Amino acid sequence: MILGGAGKVSGAGKGLGKVEVRLKWDPSPLGETPRHLDIIAATYSADDPHGRPVYVVHYDSRSPDGTINMSRHSRTGMGFGFVEVMVVELHRLAPVYGRVVVGVAIHQDGTPRTFGDMSNAGVVVVEGYRQLLADDFSQVADATAATVAEFTRNPSGVWGMREMVRGFHSDPVLFTAEMGGSRR
Repeated sequence: MILGGAGKVSGAGKGLGKVEVRLKWDPSPLGETPRHLDIIAATYSADDPHGRPVYVVHYDSRSPDGTINMSRHSRTGMGFGFVEVMVVELHRLAPVYGRVVVGVAIHQDGTPRTFGDMSNAGVVVVEGYRQLLADDFSQVADATAATVAEFTRNPSGVWGMREMVRGFHSDPVLFTAEMGGSRR
């Protein structure tokens, strides 16, 4: 179930090349089960950009060609800034791919948690030193998963990004199937 909206577009001109999605959150209070968030990317074919993902990348995987991978992963948040990082090398993606959607899901171990239950959660998307997006998930506080950005390739092969903070009431597995669907 989708909860939010979409926003501005970035990457005009020469387009985007190598971007990083960085995620932070504080650890659980003493005595509670660990709070665990994950960055997830779904890659779609140029022929069917809103269909089923061709492949999904998360903490336990990488893209078949190595263009999307996790360079840092955390199961607890640790509270030391951005503790989970996914690298997306758009400029290296084969022309058969036309869209990549990136989101964040909360592991639901025991007590159900939403972004509103997370302390100091945030995500940024950067290309080099340029920040393309920053969000604290407050607009999707009741959600258990959220998309954050959509990267699309235009007909001339240039990649751009659209801010796409939308909340979902899904576990991580269902979220991977829903996250790239058309807006309703």
